[in-house]
Amino acid sequence: MKRSHRLKKIVPVLGIAFLLNCGKHAEEEQKADPVVAVKVATAEEQDIRLTVHAPATVFPREQANVASRITAPIIALGAKKGDRVAAGQVLARLDNRDLLAQRRELAAAVGDAEASMEKTRLGTVPADLERARGQVATTQAALNQAEKFLERRKQLFEQGAIPNRDLLISQTELATARANFDVAQRNLSLLEKQSTGRDIEIAQSRLEQAKGRLAGVDAQIAFSELKSPFGGFITEQFVFPGDMAQPSTPMFTVADLDVAVARAQVPEADAGGVRRGALCELRPSDQNKIFSGRVSVVNQAVDPARRTVEVWCEIPNPKGELRAQVFGSVEISTGRLAKAVTVPVAAVQFDEGARSGFVMTVGEEKKAKKKQVETGTPVNGRAAVLKGLDAGEMVIVEGAYGLAEGTKVTSAGDGKK
Repeated sequence: MKRSHRLKKIVPVLGIAFLLNCGKHAEEEQKADPVVAVKVATAEEQDIRLTVHAPATVFPREQANVASRITAPIIALGAKKGDRVAAGQVLARLDNRDLLAQRRELAAAVGDAEASMEKTRLGTVPADLERARGQVATTQAALNQAEKFLERRKQLFEQGAIPNRDLLISQTELATARANFDVAQRNLSLLEKQSTGRDIEIAQSRLEQAKGRLAGVDAQIAFSELKSPFGGFITEQFVFPGDMAQPSTPMFTVADLDVAVARAQVPEADAGGVRRGALCELRPSDQNKIFSGRVSVVNQAVDPARRTVEVWCEIPNPKGELRAQVFGSVEISTGRLAKAVTVPVAAVQFDEGARSGFVMTVGEEKKAKKKQVETGTPVNGRAAVLKGLDAGEMVIVEGAYGLAEGTKVTSAGDGKK
């Protein structure tokens, strides 16, 4: 009985000792600092290319909706959707038999007007004109004869072979011949004006009208062949043989994709450094490839709804690898930054919709330290830290998310990522 009583006293003492020992171990565990394994990299000093990124859509350099100028049935197509066509190539032929019949009629009308014009010009008062022309010729001959006769008599008078009276007679005959020639010329001129005046003007007007109607039908006949305005691809085809061509309805869409234009929407805040002629690169969504070009257009207006500036990047596309309306992203060079502090993009925890944020660095005693930073556009997986970090500092690349400042860390990696 005594032994049992002693055991009852010992058990509570042992329990109290055990509880005190457990509490001591728990307190020691609470006092021990946790250590988190992270991956780090070194902030390096580099010369980097400054860029801006923006979504873009590919458009052709030139694009035209080709429609007929006349209403007529389509009898044949010279190209179909997806075909490459040359400038001036016939895309479609329309029925033009009625136009050809009109042309024959109008060509005959032009010939009739030309004959009427010639008849009017030569046939008005024909007898009077012929007599007047004969009179001019006769008086011209008489004038020439009188001039020669006077010259001969002057020589004879100087030699004393004839009296002065004969010389005066020759001079009078020359004056008379000259007057007759002048009268004949004036008479012919009046007759010619009478025959080539108003009547010829009317005949000329009728001839020009006939020629104009013929030229109009020739133009209509030319419109019956639908031609490509430039070289490119048929990206849309809306008609087939037998359809009725209408001026109000496009028949084809022709796109020149030898040079593709990526139209990018650059955020207003980033557009200040974009210049014409700058290098640009397109990453289309339908293929894993980069296409290089140059900025050709920087819009001088900001889209009021999206607050973006439209920028065109012209990209040579001789092999036709880029297709119209393909979506992608454009990277545009805006300059270079010398000796910039750069870190892996994964090291920066960005504020939403901004280029500012913070990095977690490994400071003294291997403890995490939070630093606010401002960065530029990431390039090749690295971000340029414009403010808040010095070269040589160690930044946490993996394991920083949710890490409290002051937490002890153990680092992995070579520090040069």
